[in-house]
Amino acid sequence: MTERGPLAAVSPLDGRYARYTEPLVPYASERALMRARVEVEVEYLIALADLDATPLSIDDDQRATLRALYEEFDDEDASVVKQLETEGYGEYAATNHDVKAIEYFIRLGMPEGLDAANWIHFGLTSEDVNNLAQRLLVKPAAETVLVPELREIRDALVEMAHTYADVPMLARTHGQPATPTTFGKEMAVYASRLGRAITRVERAAESLSGKLAGASGTYAAHIAAYPDVDWPAFAESFVNDLGLEHEPLTTQVNPCDDLAVLFDALRGANNVLLDLDLDVWLYVSDRYLGQEAVEGETGSSTMPHKVNPIDFENSEGNLSKANSDLVFLGDYVTNSRLQRDLSDSTVKRNIGAAFAHCLIGYGKCQNGLAKVVPNEQVMADDLADTPEIIGEAVQTILRREGYADAYEQVKKATRGREVTIEDFHDMFADLDVSDDVRAELEALTPTDYTGIAEQQADDS
Repeated sequence: MTERGPLAAVSPLDGRYARYTEPLVPYASERALMRARVEVEVEYLIALADLDATPLSIDDDQRATLRALYEEFDDEDASVVKQLETEGYGEYAATNHDVKAIEYFIRLGMPEGLDAANWIHFGLTSEDVNNLAQRLLVKPAAETVLVPELREIRDALVEMAHTYADVPMLARTHGQPATPTTFGKEMAVYASRLGRAITRVERAAESLSGKLAGASGTYAAHIAAYPDVDWPAFAESFVNDLGLEHEPLTTQVNPCDDLAVLFDALRGANNVLLDLDLDVWLYVSDRYLGQEAVEGETGSSTMPHKVNPIDFENSEGNLSKANSDLVFLGDYVTNSRLQRDLSDSTVKRNIGAAFAHCLIGYGKCQNGLAKVVPNEQVMADDLADTPEIIGEAVQTILRREGYADAYEQVKKATRGREVTIEDFHDMFADLDVSDDVRAELEALTPTDYTGIAEQQADDS
């Protein structure tokens, strides 16, 4: 059989997009899960040795040797674990069980002089190991891969907000011309929203929790062996030492509400970026934004002139796929038949895929933002061609001056009609207002009617 490479991958994540998803390999791959399981089992073994109740003793050199099993875990080690599971290795027959294969792998690497095979996986169920190992991967994947990418986007938006704080732009509500804004202020809105979303993701990742309570969550096997040990306190200390919060009351499985919170937080961040992708796409379509052409890049296979907003389209597609996966994952992993069923096991293996679509979407959004430049002349021309948008300011000033029917007057003069700035000035000439108020009205222009948008952008 020909060795499979990226061109034979059944998923674009390991094929076309493999170069973008590489940062997640240490956290989302099968090898990574194996390594994390070894870490949990080794640290648990060492923690048992630190209990006064057990006769187990592990010296410093032996601890270093044990920890090297996961600290130096490589492809060859992963291959051994896989062989232990699927075909057997050395004295061990095939386990057909991925966690049992980890136990045998540790036995094979046991330090010289340490007879501790009976203490590996002592009193545990596979879910004790798996739920901790998965969170040891999910937590840094979110904190060190996804969040920094989100921060890059936020930083880019803040820079755009400051650079273009004073560039006036026609706003559209319901797709129709509305009170002007500035391009910088609109980017500031996204920067602010994304900042809040990032905080939610960080809090959710920081709050991931693990369980270590045995086959039904009752510590039954542990207490049967050592009834005088405070096993819940031991479990809490152990889980905390792994950098996770402790989940004290569970069935066999960790209920995974913590993962659901993280998935929802990521989906919230993705929704901000999806909104951004769609808006920027429309700004490009309206020629409010130009795009820098990439040397050698083909925009269209038939129309040579085109520079398509492909990065935002790609981001939109990947983030939509990520959100679909995140909703599914959040709904699925929080349910289990009675105390345990295995259907969640295969589902959880797809967490990395959801994260990968997030990562691709973030990178594409960054690429797109780096290419767009506001077309200030197009924006200015559009404002000049839409003088009716100062109608809001006119009717508000007239209300201030006591005109009860100000809204109706301006509506009659502007709604559904093509209006010029001169039409407004003719209306102002007939108003019963002071010269100062008339001058105030005549000074109104679409370009200057942006409120404190510039300040809002600068303060972002």
